[in-house]
Amino acid sequence: MCHLQLRTLMFVAWVVGYVAFLHSIRKMWTGRYARSQLARSLFLNMVSESEAAAVETQEWYRCTPDLLGEAVQPLFVQSHLDSDTKAFLKQSVEKSGWLFTLLYHSMVSTILSPMVSRTSINGFLGRGSMFVFSAEQFQQLLRVGPEWRGERLLDLGAGDGGVTAVMGVHFKEVYATEVSLPMRWHLQRRNYKLLGIDEWQHSGFLYDVISCLNLLDRCEDPLHLLHDIRRSLVPNTGRLILAVVLPFQPYVEIGGRWRHPKQHLKVEGKTWEEQVTNLSHEVFQRAGFELEAVTRLPYLCEGDMYNDYYVLDDAVFVLKASNASQESVH
Repeated sequence: MCHLQLRTLMFVAWVVGYVAFLHSIRKMWTGRYARSQLARSLFLNMVSESEAAAVETQEWYRCTPDLLGEAVQPLFVQSHLDSDTKAFLKQSVEKSGWLFTLLYHSMVSTILSPMVSRTSINGFLGRGSMFVFSAEQFQQLLRVGPEWRGERLLDLGAGDGGVTAVMGVHFKEVYATEVSLPMRWHLQRRNYKLLGIDEWQHSGFLYDVISCLNLLDRCEDPLHLLHDIRRSLVPNTGRLILAVVLPFQPYVEIGGRWRHPKQHLKVEGKTWEEQVTNLSHEVFQRAGFELEAVTRLPYLCEGDMYNDYYVLDDAVFVLKASNASQESVH
């Protein structure tokens, strides 16, 4: 047997062994083996009136207002599991049953992960879509109706554009930034106007809304980013929609590896409510922003071989430039 044939045989054996290993640990091919009570409820009942689903998802939106700061309490907006969120969860559960697709995704991820960021791998494979808020939740936070229209939206770190699409219907022009090349391809296919990460601040025009969703804990200099956003908003009416995963644990991904950012943003507090209060009073005010609204939402991501979906705790803020900061800019 020649050297090339031996290498080919070894590679085939590795692939077969890898697939066999994944198959042996995946025990949830049918509804009988669903990975959680909520997943089984979603799969069998489309998250209709299921009591089990209601109990589990209630925690995603739970807030104790008395634990929020006095100035933050009246600005809290209570959110709930709605039809768009249910549809995303149902789709994620269905995709978790695509055995051969998941095997392919897992194998490619294993090969590329030492060299390529997780975001780029997901973009290349067309998987890992995110869900931050529904159209109804977006409108509730901004206090606008379905027919409201603005001039320009800028979505920073837009990913594949799924969340951008929820907001984009309300704007005449939609701009986006994204570092990952495969994700940029997805954004181009949606016909969004792409700007460089050092370009959007100097575009020559201002934005009615800038969204910064789960980016603050994944960038090198979060305070500098907030200052750039404040200067890029339309005076008086411009708004920032900012989502932050709590507890706050900042890391930066470089080529598949994680490290601490250059600027450490300290967020104090042990509970969700305490960290929301600290962000509102310390971080945002220092950056020249004033809180208008805040809610608690689940930050959802499509699953893989091991989970139907992934969920993190998000705090979603609506911020406006404070009067003092606007006067200093102008």
